[in-house]
Amino acid sequence: MHGRDTYSLTEHVHRNETSPGGHVLGDRLRDLRRQHGLTLRDVAGQTGLSVALLSQIENGRTDPSITSLRKLARAFDAEVATLFHEPDAPSVHISRPGERFLLSAPAGLIAYERVTPGRGDLEVLRSVLAPGDVSAEGPRGHASTECVYVLAGEVVVTIGESDHRLVAGEAATFDSRQPHRYRNDSAANAEILVVVTPPTP
Repeated sequence: MHGRDTYSLTEHVHRNETSPGGHVLGDRLRDLRRQHGLTLRDVAGQTGLSVALLSQIENGRTDPSITSLRKLARAFDAEVATLFHEPDAPSVHISRPGERFLLSAPAGLIAYERVTPGRGDLEVLRSVLAPGDVSAEGPRGHASTECVYVLAGEVVVTIGESDHRLVAGEAATFDSRQPHRYRNDSAANAEILVVVTPPTP
């Protein structure tokens, strides 16, 4: 059973409308593809993503999952953060609800709002986990340092072989090369902030 907040995030990620930030990412991906002299079919062959999905992403009609972003970054020999690069972006970034880029977790189990701009060495993501939600089917690792801060409710953080139950106001910081995931075993929604440095493909 999913809570209303998580449904609204997931629908926003997958609905067939232009998404906030979608054109910035789509334009950047199109530019990178052309710089590398690749067609959509070439990129599809390298990433395993369909030509139709790649076209929708480039046109800002859908938001890619984190897994898809990592595949695209590898195809262009780039960091995930550079896919959101905005050359003329101001030095101060203001993040407001309704204007943030939305990402789905691997397998689309939960969704994240990207609070930080798509550049630099720091990524901050917000997510609402409904009762029973998990961030991934199984623990995953990547080469970064990660901190999860619980804004509301409670979350079980699996790091390696250990489970850590965190409640609102508590946080866990760890080497995210260790397999990890987040899940909500409670009967109420939980809200978290995830901070990753550096963002990794």
